[in-house]
Amino acid sequence: MAETIGLIAGEGRLPVLVARGMRQAGLQVACVAFRGHADPQLRALCDRWADVSLYRPGGWIRRLRRWEAHEAVMVGRVAKTRMHDPLRLIRDLPDWRALRLWYRRLRHDHRDAAVLAAVADELARCGITLIDSTTHIPEHMAESGTLGNREPSAAQRQDIAFGWPLLQNVANMGIGQSMAVREGDVIAVEAVEGTDTMINRVGSLCRTKGWCLLKTASDSHDRRADVPTIGVATIERLAGAGCGCIAVGADRVILLDRPAIVEACDRADIALVGIESEARE
Repeated sequence: MAETIGLIAGEGRLPVLVARGMRQAGLQVACVAFRGHADPQLRALCDRWADVSLYRPGGWIRRLRRWEAHEAVMVGRVAKTRMHDPLRLIRDLPDWRALRLWYRRLRHDHRDAAVLAAVADELARCGITLIDSTTHIPEHMAESGTLGNREPSAAQRQDIAFGWPLLQNVANMGIGQSMAVREGDVIAVEAVEGTDTMINRVGSLCRTKGWCLLKTASDSHDRRADVPTIGVATIERLAGAGCGCIAVGADRVILLDRPAIVEACDRADIALVGIESEARE
């Protein structure tokens, strides 16, 4: 019988690609999907399925243990607007595990990295190892160099060279993973609003086309969750906002899915380039 692996799924297409990769690796996919988040296509790719509450990790753990999933991947967005919703505790009461994690680990540190570490430790305490979320999708990771048919212009390459060190500092400080640059000016930096909202803001601030979007992860990014991603919808949004070049961290950004992303960039006349980062320590 095939080995079972757990999938803890949030929003978006990424859980679908991960589930496909797991199945291609000959694994049985046991999915606990955050209620109201999961892509409708995901369920058909899973051998086991349960809708669970985001704020009740005890439910995830009981099901994964019952299904004998000793390893798990956690992928998919959880919208920050949901996390900061003042009515979330009325709609979805937390269980004792969530309350314990909050009071022992998270009361004074709400950063994504702290939440991930607390969840990973709780899973490990129950015999479930949270693994690198990109393990089963290597073909969708950005590579170094030009990824489509359009090369960045000389001005765009200068903007990448100018903005990339700044973005790495911003990412390393935990502020955001994206930045917009044009002619040596930083137009916008992503924070809690997310990349899509930042792109909309850039479109309203910069009416001249050809600006660059830079996106990467921090040097110490924990790849067990929340690896930065770009999807086809993002490319369409960028084209509408006047973007002319996208620079992404090689092996640090997921392209959902990569052939479709490259095609969308070529169609929109947007250069797509992967930037090599220094080796992880």
